[in-house]
Amino acid sequence: MSEDQAAPETKGVTSELLATVDLGPEIEGMAGRQLRMRMVTFEPGGVFGPVHDHIDRPGIVYILQGTITDHRNGVTTDYGPGVGWPEDRNTVHWLENRGTIPASEISVDIVRQD
Repeated sequence: MSEDQAAPETKGVTSELLATVDLGPEIEGMAGRQLRMRMVTFEPGGVFGPVHDHIDRPGIVYILQGTITDHRNGVTTDYGPGVGWPEDRNTVHWLENRGTIPASEISVDIVRQD
């Protein structure tokens, strides 16, 4: 089993909803979807898992503080403050904070409304 397949469950991660926009009235064909912005904080040792994809949920991430390690395709990449990445339909990954201080990111994505 690869490292990605053995990703641990989510722990030590909190998410604060900052804003949403109902996209139905804004863009034709987007009924039932919303643009969502969250601040996600990873405590030291925190994990956002298990492995998940972004099919039907594209987004972008921007790191505010600390370092978040992205695990995808057997490759780990560390992202620190001022750096971010896209999450498109080809993204399959899990995230963790291997550092000694909390790490925070702003996550913006398009999701189906409940």
